[in-house]
Amino acid sequence: MFDKLNKHYHFSNSKKDIEVNTVCVMGLGYIGLPTAAILANRGYNVYGVDTNESVVKVINKGEIHIVEPDLDVFVRAAVDSGRLQAYLEPAAADVFIISVPTPFYKGQEGEIPKPNIEYVISAVRSIAPYVKSGNIVILESTSPVGTTEILTKELKAQGVDIDSIFVAYCPERVLPGNMMIELVENDRIVGGINVESVEKVKKFYETFVVGEVLTTDSKTAEMCKLVENSSRDVQIAFANELSMICDDLDINVWELIRLANHHPRVNILNPGCGVGGHCIAVDPWFIVDKVPARAQIIKKARDINNYKSEWVIEKTKNTILEFKIKNGENPNVVCMGLAFKPDIDDLRESPALSITKALLEDGFVLKACEPNIESIEGIDLISVDEAVEFADIFVMLVGHKEFRLNIQQIHAKIVLDFCGVNV
Repeated sequence: MFDKLNKHYHFSNSKKDIEVNTVCVMGLGYIGLPTAAILANRGYNVYGVDTNESVVKVINKGEIHIVEPDLDVFVRAAVDSGRLQAYLEPAAADVFIISVPTPFYKGQEGEIPKPNIEYVISAVRSIAPYVKSGNIVILESTSPVGTTEILTKELKAQGVDIDSIFVAYCPERVLPGNMMIELVENDRIVGGINVESVEKVKKFYETFVVGEVLTTDSKTAEMCKLVENSSRDVQIAFANELSMICDDLDINVWELIRLANHHPRVNILNPGCGVGGHCIAVDPWFIVDKVPARAQIIKKARDINNYKSEWVIEKTKNTILEFKIKNGENPNVVCMGLAFKPDIDDLRESPALSITKALLEDGFVLKACEPNIESIEGIDLISVDEAVEFADIFVMLVGHKEFRLNIQQIHAKIVLDFCGVNV
């Protein structure tokens, strides 16, 4: 894979064109580690930083702590070459990339969640002693509008000469499960704090991105990332609302959507058990928090997608109770899938995980099947084969490829398909 990256792609700038040799990547999670590995395989010396000591140890062995196709190959090659090493603290570099979590404070019920940029501020304070004239500082973490300006002010407060460095916001735009391709092939946005920063950072990205590198100011780049995910959230909300309407009307929503999508200007997404992941389930709140009076559709979409999970819980409870009344005993229930989307191990903001935990907390006895994860505290995990043998009721929450069961396997079972896995 990385041979294709280095040999067959045409990059508009070589690494030497911008006189950058060392990159410090702050945060070695789902975006930071793939980015660090790609940069190392492009010839940069990469100094990866993470606050989790076990993550640092795993990476320095040439191994990975997350599930992502081909990432293991990139990391192994990068570590074996000596161009990628992981540490607990930052060091001097030519480029600093901040790729740390930006969650939100949930607050009280009914309150709009507040963005949490504490990890960004902490990362900025950590790198400040090492930032020198001519350096590039890039924020990749999905952030509320204005965060890059806050970053710049914080660097200045820490004694950094802002006029002598280049600062920009450059959001990732990748799909988990396809990161190693999309980090290179997708178009990227560079939003600088000034024209000089835009041009300098654009040239850097063109050394490892073959997609078009688009330029703008930092606030527009920040908003663009939020809008992309909010748009997706609104489309999913329509599908999720439609699924509940169809349930009331005894209509097969999957067949309905298939037929409707034959219209040349209609493209309805498939519904699910909610919306998860660090992006789509979080980013819309950053807009709502800034302009609550204006972001009406965006907020409503968030409410609908959150409610869909509650609806799934109630639907599942009712089915379990109906089984008990009819058969005089409790059914064997298996929740199929715990990740926030198919074929990955990412549990961040996962509605499937929340649904499973809620059922357990309400006293329902069940097991779960999640082929991408070995164990989860408090949840009894079983294999797909064990689930087929054990279950009276399948609660299909995530469409993992392993869950595409044939009719013969589950013909005598009750299947609550909330993700269309067998459609």
